[in-house]
Amino acid sequence: MSTVDDTVRFDLARHAVREFGENPSAFLALNSGNEYFTAAGHTGVIAYRTAGRYLVQFGGVLAAPEDQEPLLRAFLAHAGAHKRKVVSIQLQPADVETYVRAGCTINQVGASYSLELSGFSLRGTKFMKLRNKIAKARRSGVEVAEVPYEQHRDDLKTIDGQWLRSKGRHVKEIEFLVGECGGAVQEDRRLFLATIGGEPIAYVSYSPAFGSRSGWLHDLSRRVPTVPPGVMELVNSVAIERFREEGAAWLHFGFTPFTGLSPDLRTSTASPFTDRLMRLLATHGDAVYPAASQLAYKEKWGPQLVVPEYLAFHGKASLGAVWQILRITRSV
Repeated sequence: MSTVDDTVRFDLARHAVREFGENPSAFLALNSGNEYFTAAGHTGVIAYRTAGRYLVQFGGVLAAPEDQEPLLRAFLAHAGAHKRKVVSIQLQPADVETYVRAGCTINQVGASYSLELSGFSLRGTKFMKLRNKIAKARRSGVEVAEVPYEQHRDDLKTIDGQWLRSKGRHVKEIEFLVGECGGAVQEDRRLFLATIGGEPIAYVSYSPAFGSRSGWLHDLSRRVPTVPPGVMELVNSVAIERFREEGAAWLHFGFTPFTGLSPDLRTSTASPFTDRLMRLLATHGDAVYPAASQLAYKEKWGPQLVVPEYLAFHGKASLGAVWQILRITRSV
């Protein structure tokens, strides 16, 4: 790793996300708690977290195309020198061959869902149920506004606390593969808050998406347990109209694990064991991640683009590596 301090490395990561972040979720590389690998002579960074004897890398190599493979190989060598193994999560199809050449076993782990905003409308029979839910929320007195985070920090904490308690005493907030509110890059996010009678009841935070499908990522969402039906749909519909007015091209709903799995998307180095594990989690994995409900919410908006996402092990597939991903995301 090059000898630059943490502040400089974070600035490099922020630049790399804007410049090379083709993955719609690339902004999550800037989450608090992430580490960044850089190498002299190469542009870009690799975002990761240390978990046991693994370095868990997020979202591919954020670098110019000619620097992606050299930077990845340097990162793998760095891990080996420190007696650690690398596992990478949320790789895009364009990343696969680079990781195959670097000696990785790669399996599909889920998919991401995106909505093109140009010409999007909720008119027509296809969205009748969605329109009805939104109308019901409005009739309940729900109001939605874009608000500054700093003025509503305590409101969000209150909503978060009620949301978490409603999930049960053993449930923890998922991290790493989802966004956050606050931190060094909060100024780049957008926050839409729902209230009823002036009381905050729900919010959705949107992060910027860069690359060829630039726009916004429907990122972190929370609600109190007693919200009327249709509140989250109302919040998102208000945000969509705002983004469309501003000329944004895409709204990305982000990655959902264990969904969109297909034998046709199997890579040349896929592990049969990992394939079986992903199918098992797709059927029985609600205790790990609520994939079914997340997918249902995303599909009701009619996303036109579904992109497979991948999990890569440097060397052979490992159940221990999957466990460390679940651990650092606080899914277990």
